[in-house]
Amino acid sequence: MSGEPVILHCTPEGVATVTLNRPEVHNAFNDEVIEKLTEIFEDLANQSGIRVVILASGGKSFSAGADLKWMQRAAEYLDEDNLEDARGLGRLLKSLYTMDKPTIALVQGSAYGGGLGLVAACDIAVAVRSASFALTEVRLGLIPAVISPYVVQAIGARAARRYFLTAEPIAADRAYELGLVSELVDDVHQLAEVRDRLVARIFQASPAAIASSKELIFAVAEKPIDDHVIDDTAHRIAEARSLPDGKEGVSAFLGKRRPNWWVEMES
Repeated sequence: MSGEPVILHCTPEGVATVTLNRPEVHNAFNDEVIEKLTEIFEDLANQSGIRVVILASGGKSFSAGADLKWMQRAAEYLDEDNLEDARGLGRLLKSLYTMDKPTIALVQGSAYGGGLGLVAACDIAVAVRSASFALTEVRLGLIPAVISPYVVQAIGARAARRYFLTAEPIAADRAYELGLVSELVDDVHQLAEVRDRLVARIFQASPAAIASSKELIFAVAEKPIDDHVIDDTAHRIAEARSLPDGKEGVSAFLGKRRPNWWVEMES
């Protein structure tokens, strides 16, 4: 495997795999990794030929979170530089979370701190049963601040109170119960099988409808179902029905044939 800290591989069909590649430090990330991941995610978001983004890791761990040597250096920065450094992680997580393409985390080992944050920012997470998770920041005198919006949304405020405050490990089956993980498998071979199954399902769907569905979720999540939400969702389905993929999908279903989705190709 390449010596690069982050490896990107894209297939002609539009599957992008982003692999954390610092196994010697359990795929902990520093400013270089954060900058590279942000650059990759922002670029993938603008590539119409990419249909799905897979986040994976090399080695035994998914990610130990922030590299403590980097954190130690950042603590010595001037206040504004320290703040800007923290904002960098925020930009990374947002670029992953708001991407209009499906994102899938493949968790083959431990995901701690910011590593858990990356998992929470993905649409779908599949983990091996031996994987473990933890929010260990309080044991270091820190708080899981930047990742908190994504983690709290994934596991709920009540569970966050427990695991933010105790820093205790979260077993894979518990992570599944909490909703952090979507599916559990026995080993990395099954992890690849589930990945392929999910990608195949995604490829059967309209890319435009997937993007609109993610936008819809962001619009209604954690919001009261008031007149604004009802009107907004009505507008969204009305628009979806009138777009080419909406018409093609209904036509294909009624005609008992495979739909021909419109996919913009790179020029």
